[in-house]
Amino acid sequence: MNLLSSEQFISRRSPVVSTRGLVATSQPIATLTGVDILKGGGSAADAAVAAAAVLQVTQPCSTGLGGDCFVLYYCSERRSVEALDGSGRSPRALTAEMARSAGFVDRLPPYHPYTVTVPGAPAAWMDAHKRWGRLPIADILQPAIEIAERGFPVSPLTAGWWEERARRTLSRHRHGGELMIDGRGPRPGEVMRLPNLARTLRTLAERGRESFYSGEIAERIVAAVREAGGMINMSDLGEHESNWVDPIRIEYRGCHVWECPPSGHGLAALLALNILKMSDFDGLPAGGTDRFHLLVEAMRLAFADAGSYIGDPEFTDVPLSGLLSEEYAELRAKTISMKRAAESPLCGDPASFASAGGDTVYFCVVDTEGNACSFINSNYLGFGTGIVPEGCGYSLQNRGYGFVLESGHPNCLEPGKRPYHTIIPGLSTDAGTGLLHSAFGVMGGMMQPQGHLQILSALIDDGLDPQAALDRGRFQLEQGSPDGDLLVEDSLSEDLREGMKRRGHRLKVLSALERKTFGLGQIIVRDPDGVYWGGSDPRGDGCALGLY
Repeated sequence: MNLLSSEQFISRRSPVVSTRGLVATSQPIATLTGVDILKGGGSAADAAVAAAAVLQVTQPCSTGLGGDCFVLYYCSERRSVEALDGSGRSPRALTAEMARSAGFVDRLPPYHPYTVTVPGAPAAWMDAHKRWGRLPIADILQPAIEIAERGFPVSPLTAGWWEERARRTLSRHRHGGELMIDGRGPRPGEVMRLPNLARTLRTLAERGRESFYSGEIAERIVAAVREAGGMINMSDLGEHESNWVDPIRIEYRGCHVWECPPSGHGLAALLALNILKMSDFDGLPAGGTDRFHLLVEAMRLAFADAGSYIGDPEFTDVPLSGLLSEEYAELRAKTISMKRAAESPLCGDPASFASAGGDTVYFCVVDTEGNACSFINSNYLGFGTGIVPEGCGYSLQNRGYGFVLESGHPNCLEPGKRPYHTIIPGLSTDAGTGLLHSAFGVMGGMMQPQGHLQILSALIDDGLDPQAALDRGRFQLEQGSPDGDLLVEDSLSEDLREGMKRRGHRLKVLSALERKTFGLGQIIVRDPDGVYWGGSDPRGDGCALGLY
């Protein structure tokens, strides 16, 4: 890491450093759980699954058993990266024609029961543990079970999100009260107990993944969705499988940057980084308008392509080799004007190019052997649909909101299909040695590839430590739209904001709690001396802790 002078030091807190492993999550209790698992001899995957389960308990307004998850895993012995796609599919009885006949035109309403897709997280937890874990799954899930039974004080930011999202969704469904106190969300510091969730987690620990996808739990999922007017049935659940997939990557300034492939939009982050690499970037000061404009415009072009080409690869051919080629990135970079923001940029045509290479919680773990787990888990929009299976203590996601209803589009709703997915874990490795460089992620819908671009530029281009990279002010193209308004944090200088306005960017300046739209990130970086540096986003309640 670069050593900064006192004038340059802008972080609100110092990074955490360790040589024996590190955990960074969005809740201190989840971080502590991960550290305890590592101290007990667990692997990075063991600690990650344990943290995921605790976050289901302490932050169910963002994540849980009713959602999906994705994992990137770095094996230090082989210096290799594996990817697990833990996303679920749409009901096989649901078609785009049915949705259109119900009066929906472009896409489904965000909280409609048609948006419930099969929860992929429980299977992914068990599959990740089976491949990379060492400790018994019962030991890994026990901390979450105990916390759910005895109760926990709800952290301040989480309490605000919980109340907002409970009123929007949980209050509309018969069993939503399982995640509320007297019809409301818990107040900051109020002790919340979730006994029904504890029973569900214990069943999963004792009987394995099949206990979730068949039998009583599955029957309760189907009953809840059907009662609300949705389409899930027992065969949808019983046929679910996680997907082991090949991660995609690019080379960026000496690092290989790895993402999960479509139907997730990690591709958008790689497209933007490739464009940035092919642009006249060197020498542009980090806090200057030129640099900021270039980052925004690279992201704008990346979203134009992502929105046009990303879909479930089992249903559509995503032209990855062309999209990720340096030749294509160079062509796209040449379309950027340094004087003016692009208006409604069109997608490119990657077909003629080929390449030679390759509401949500995000958290990352490095274990004592140097293995790293980059892990993300989500219900999508808060509690998702807010539909709670009776007696189960968790809500069901609304990931189907990611589909479009345009016939012929790669992401059009079809039976048994995975939607465009916003949750993306990230990893980077040294392009020469294959050693781990970082595990990173920024949770938050369409913010995620934009967050990946900005924190990687901070880490790689500017040499910032993880905490300083997370503290740096961010931008977001609103809703990931190539022609959308540009949201920026009020921590960015007035000169920078005025410079962006002069170039035609339509700015909205956000402050205080509005800053949650810029996502919550966690980062672990390995430096050349083998020391791990960890950071946790100041916009959230989390922290990073190391083993000593």
